[in-house]
Amino acid sequence: MTPHIPTATYRIQMREGVDFDRVTRLLPYLTDLGVSHLYLSPIFQASTGSTHGYDIIDPTRIDPALGGREGFDRLAQAAHDRGLGIILDIVPNHTAFTLENPWLLDVLKHGPSSRYARHFDIDWDAGPLVLPFLPEPFEKMLADGAFSAADGMWRFGDVAVPLAEGSPATDDLRALHDAQHWRLVHYELERDGITHRRFFNVTSLIGMRVEDRAVFDDTHSLIFDLVRSGRVQGLRVDHIDGLADPATYLDWLHEALPDTPVWVEKILVGHETLPPDWKTAGTTGYEAARLIARAFTDPSGIEELDHAWRLATGIDSDFRDELRQAKLDVLDNELAAERRQLRDMAALAAQGSPLAEPGPESLREAVTALLVATPRYRTYVTDAAGPEDRELLRTIAEDAAQGLRSRAVVDLLADLMTDPRTDAARAFVRRFQQVSGALLAKAQEDTAGFRWTRYLAANEVGAEPDEPTVTVDEATAFLAARRPADMTLVSTHDTKRSGDSRMRLVAISHLPQAFQALHDQSAALPSAEGVEPRWRWYVLQSALAIWDGQAERTADRLNQHIEKAMREAKLTSFWTNPDEAAETAAKTFARDILDQWGDREPPALQSLLQRGEALAFAQLAFQMLMPGFPDIYRGDEAGLLALTDPDNRLAVDWAAFPERAQDKDAKMHWTQQLLFLRKTRQDFLRDADAAIQIDDAGVRLIRRSQGQVLTAAFSRIPAQREAEILFRAFGDGSQVSVTITQAS
Repeated sequence: MTPHIPTATYRIQMREGVDFDRVTRLLPYLTDLGVSHLYLSPIFQASTGSTHGYDIIDPTRIDPALGGREGFDRLAQAAHDRGLGIILDIVPNHTAFTLENPWLLDVLKHGPSSRYARHFDIDWDAGPLVLPFLPEPFEKMLADGAFSAADGMWRFGDVAVPLAEGSPATDDLRALHDAQHWRLVHYELERDGITHRRFFNVTSLIGMRVEDRAVFDDTHSLIFDLVRSGRVQGLRVDHIDGLADPATYLDWLHEALPDTPVWVEKILVGHETLPPDWKTAGTTGYEAARLIARAFTDPSGIEELDHAWRLATGIDSDFRDELRQAKLDVLDNELAAERRQLRDMAALAAQGSPLAEPGPESLREAVTALLVATPRYRTYVTDAAGPEDRELLRTIAEDAAQGLRSRAVVDLLADLMTDPRTDAARAFVRRFQQVSGALLAKAQEDTAGFRWTRYLAANEVGAEPDEPTVTVDEATAFLAARRPADMTLVSTHDTKRSGDSRMRLVAISHLPQAFQALHDQSAALPSAEGVEPRWRWYVLQSALAIWDGQAERTADRLNQHIEKAMREAKLTSFWTNPDEAAETAAKTFARDILDQWGDREPPALQSLLQRGEALAFAQLAFQMLMPGFPDIYRGDEAGLLALTDPDNRLAVDWAAFPERAQDKDAKMHWTQQLLFLRKTRQDFLRDADAAIQIDDAGVRLIRRSQGQVLTAAFSRIPAQREAEILFRAFGDGSQVSVTITQAS
């Protein structure tokens, strides 16, 4: 492969029993598997008990809970000795908004004069920093005597907040509280009363101002040391769209580490491509997962499913209508604070404009309309919009103006964003671009995707539920644009379903009548009567996605997912106010489905499982052999059936995997053999052209170079066997094969 570009990466989720010593013990297994790089989730010091590591409290320290710097150095050396590189997941956008964060503690003590005050994205003009930490309103807790102050700390319960240095010695707690650089408030005020930028709607994560070079240097000092010392060979940047200026951030990263490949977590919408001036090796690959799922989805089956779904559920909306409503709901609730901040920033930016004299309500209306009309995560305007962003902003303004009684304020704000000439205008467009991405993520992935339930294989991160299929020309053009350094994933810690589970759902587009039979059987269960039809359809797909033949084990996982799905949908049940009756009814229905299957798997279920397995093998072949390089999510090499987190972060039994590699029909064996093929055909896979063929017989990926043709194929019906590197036939007659032949 190209220097610095992996043959394949292996994504490891640190924490929850996986520390540096555990990963070090895995190195012989990973070497035999055939990957070239470990790809580690964040290793920096995180909040006590963190299960994921994205809630960093100190970016200058490696987490002692994982083994600290010494443990990481031992792992890095052991990996180097085996010829393995390390790619590190870094989190520049935010740290934890908790009292464990030492930089934040300094801000609480010193306020705007703290050395770290400008490190955090805090609106000091709005007054003291709001801390929504109280379990009850401040006045009630004050009257109840819940507060005390001593030894430089303000206390309630087990919480201790540092007082400002030089705070007056007084018995008047209200006066003491009023003298601080912070204000304690009831946690419910986080909806619209916070004064810091947060990660999406997660108030416990505070935005970092890495657009300030001093902040960038402070937050990246350890990262630079790890790379320059040879312990880390690549970086993955979390949530690049949350940054104020992604292009400049990547420029600075490139200046500091010019020979280090950097991949960005960036969700590309539709035909969107990465901005050409970004100094990055590529994205983490959600668009590749989308392409694979769309290529294997049967268009005629989708038509049948759509008809059956609408008949069964009574849903008559299209997805765009559902998404629009979800955006409005999220702006009214989860992102109400962000919209209020944008309205106030827009008011400052619009002062003195000859186009309009907007009031607060017209500004709120215009900001809402523009956010809802933004079709992708964001634009990338700094001092002025480039041609693509300028055209996109015009389109957004036209869409936003539809249905408004006056478009004057929409046009005013669109003009300000296209050509921001004042500090206030630049501040507004910067924050608008950060919020638009948060809105799309929360509204599409975490709301509409759980409401519009037709075909869950397309309700995925980076996918479009109403665009489940792909044309041959579109697929081939996508492959032609890919580079050797592009990452190809099918499963991550963020995907709504693992790759294998997604292929089981793709199977229902191949066999819609089989799914209809399962639906009819489940609808006849007595427990179905108490469940809204949309949730019956959803629960059935989710049960299919993770069914492992064990009703009890599957039920525990499915119940947890149902609870999350219903609350994320935000229809009748919410995280802050669960509809326990509806959730219990859905869980009972799910358990009855699984018990029904456990007694005797229906023929329709068996057909879907067989087709899903075949599609999972085909997906593996495409992931390994399409342009770019594969990223393997831990455990997926042996087969992974999982729903969204925390289900996809359950413990992995690596000890059982080597034995599976001996079974030539097992996914583990295919993974190992395809990784070996990637190593032995490095030049071919780097240089070969790529195309996709899709017809009634199946799907083929074709790579051509150096007088040879590599074909990875999924065939619906038995076909004449060619000389193959790998071949697998399935019980339903379908086949998956990988062949290399001489070009004709």
